[in-house]
Amino acid sequence: MNKTQLEHYLTLSISELVYIASLIKQKECGKVLDLCTIMNARSGACSEDCKFCAQSGHHQTQISQYPLASNAEIIAAAKRAKDIGAKRFGIVTSGNSLSESEIKRIAEVIPVLKVEVGIQVCASLGALELDTLRLFKEAGLSRYHHNIETSERFYPSIVSTHTFQERVATIRHAKEVGLEVCSGGIIGMGETWEDRINMVLTLKDLNVDSVPLNVLIPISGTPLENLEPISPVDVIKTIAIFRICLKDKVIKIAAGRETILKDFQALAYLAGANGMLIGGYLTVKGRDVLEDQKLVGALGEME
Repeated sequence: MNKTQLEHYLTLSISELVYIASLIKQKECGKVLDLCTIMNARSGACSEDCKFCAQSGHHQTQISQYPLASNAEIIAAAKRAKDIGAKRFGIVTSGNSLSESEIKRIAEVIPVLKVEVGIQVCASLGALELDTLRLFKEAGLSRYHHNIETSERFYPSIVSTHTFQERVATIRHAKEVGLEVCSGGIIGMGETWEDRINMVLTLKDLNVDSVPLNVLIPISGTPLENLEPISPVDVIKTIAIFRICLKDKVIKIAAGRETILKDFQALAYLAGANGMLIGGYLTVKGRDVLEDQKLVGALGEME
């Protein structure tokens, strides 16, 4: 699959595109829906200047700021995640690095989550070194999350404190130590269709295992707060293009699905999505869990 081929798919009608993507999903992925929940385990005061993010210390937002949660708090959150049907639990920290004491604490809690809670453990902890990633792998971490956010061309337009290649290097390091990788990004930040295509081709080249697709939620106090939202049709087309390109990978719909897609959520899964982030996002409350559980049930009947 190359850029020219993906550009051709964009010339098709939305119904044709969804049909093709749905056939690929049925053949390559089956009916399994990957459900995960994340915990904002350390919030705010981030040194990075990502224009979309409420946790950046460069922006004037009204989010809560707190240090790394205790192991007891992390365990309790993982138990709640399992109770609502999540297969995976992600520990997420603001910032681009961890202190030695934070590394030690997270490494200690990972095996507890696996054994006592009985849930697969993922983490999003910034740009980690090989030794740290290896330590977490040995502790029982199954998947590392590190979004590329957008295309390499558009990346400097949304972040200036680190580079696209730094993101890619962390992904390669995670792969090197044997971790699965969850990496995707955000659409609706002012990027072009070419950027979206280049983004998915990068993810394909990196051979990531799971791709979370977020739709920008403009947050007051961030540089992108006044951006006009993209259309539900563009979101559906993006999901279909990603499925056509990525074949058997998990494509997970995350932030923005309630706000932008509204009544089109089921169509997102027909268009190729096979994963869902439930229970809320880092700084934005998600949809009611019972409503998501009803959607999961309905999707099973549709397929």
